[in-house]
Amino acid sequence: MSSSYFSNRWTAEENKAFERALAVHDKDTPNRWCNIAMAVGGKTPEEVKRHYDLLVEDIRRIESGQVPFPTYRNLKDGA
Repeated sequence: MSSSYFSNRWTAEENKAFERALAVHDKDTPNRWCNIAMAVGGKTPEEVKRHYDLLVEDIRRIESGQVPFPTYRNLKDGA
């Protein structure tokens, strides 16, 4: 695997920082992707924008029914 494969992986902490930064820096924010990259740390604006594009595509696929919702066990019933 190439080193770019590993540099493109996102940790849970990076994803949480990404989510927080998206909430702060909306689509009208100047230099949005630079600001989000700085908030996440260790990612370029291009990587952040690509991560966002993948997220939007995932949401589109879920909403269009292309990805089934998972079935969760009812923990209250002990099942």
